[in-house]
Amino acid sequence: MKTQLALADYAISEERGFLADYNPAEVQLPEQLEPVVNLAMSLPRLIPAGELRSHIESLPTVDLTDFCKDSEESQLRMAMVHYAFLIQSYVWGHAEPTSSLPACLAIPMWQLSEVNGQPPILTYSHYVLDNWDKIDRNKPIALNNIYMLQPFLGGQDEAWFVLIHVAIEAAAGEILNHFPSMIEATENLDEAGLENGLQAMSGGWEKVNAIFDRMPERCDPYVYFHRVRPWIHGWKDNPALAEGVIYEGVEQANGEPQAFRGQTGSQSSIVPAMDALLKINHSQDSLRTFLDELHIYRPPSHRQFIDEVRASANLRDAIKKIDKASLNQAYNVCLEKLAQFRTRHLEYAASYINKQGKGGAGNTTEVGTGGTPFIKYLKKHRDEVNRHLL
Repeated sequence: MKTQLALADYAISEERGFLADYNPAEVQLPEQLEPVVNLAMSLPRLIPAGELRSHIESLPTVDLTDFCKDSEESQLRMAMVHYAFLIQSYVWGHAEPTSSLPACLAIPMWQLSEVNGQPPILTYSHYVLDNWDKIDRNKPIALNNIYMLQPFLGGQDEAWFVLIHVAIEAAAGEILNHFPSMIEATENLDEAGLENGLQAMSGGWEKVNAIFDRMPERCDPYVYFHRVRPWIHGWKDNPALAEGVIYEGVEQANGEPQAFRGQTGSQSSIVPAMDALLKINHSQDSLRTFLDELHIYRPPSHRQFIDEVRASANLRDAIKKIDKASLNQAYNVCLEKLAQFRTRHLEYAASYINKQGKGGAGNTTEVGTGGTPFIKYLKKHRDEVNRHLL
């Protein structure tokens, strides 16, 4: 059976990749959510004052049943962005984290979680994919034309960290745009189609890696570790919240602590989609389990895209069957560019996290924001890419 893959069916495009297919700053939320939006956007002013939890506790507990039923997807996602930032701020905004969320945050966030198909915590899609806009709408998505919409503390280092990821996601659209033709070429054992597609994707990875290389320009490792990273931790496998967090007033939670993973770049869909296309298999162990677990944190349409690419005809086997040196080389170059991306991620993990001094509660140098031994995790998956060279 032939695979029919159209990027638009998964809210993916060449221009934006996995980024929101709407302009986040243009999304209008109803009046009932105005106090939530205003408070969330005031976080850079309120966090330094040291009384953040009392401000958040004064919010009304909004029943979003009708909103979840009648609203557009863009509104549902943007509402979740603002609530997610408030939740992270409430948990991590004081010297000691709290293991209980008030109903004014927990109930509406749980409702949004169910309709959006993502866990009720800050995810990569809230932090990056839905948290940007263009400065000039007539110009492309690039580092000189985008800004961060919803901040925690604000400032250049926080914005640059997010915007580097936004720019990478947009640049990856060029790579993703070749997926449908690559799958078709695989099914037809189209030698020229495969080689041309791999070479084009290699060019896309050059652009992605060039953007990633720019992280240190405006995001300082010390500032990142002490002022940016503390806000994006989750509560699963975090020693400061060993039992998880109680979502007060949420019937489905039965008063039991909930454990969700924190925002992490590993929730981006770019690398998993590439792994799926190139048929890169990761060995079954505890780190593979973590990799699979992150899948539910992605937007449902992106999960579906990765799943369908993974189930498509085996590109690697097709290349081996054709057995042409230039085609093998084109495949290997793509793997090398992917390994280069993972190597840079590993280097940043060392300089931005591992080499930093002691952080605050929950901000350890040993565990990633997603709750993993990240150095071991990143090395393993980088090395597994290299083992797939033909």
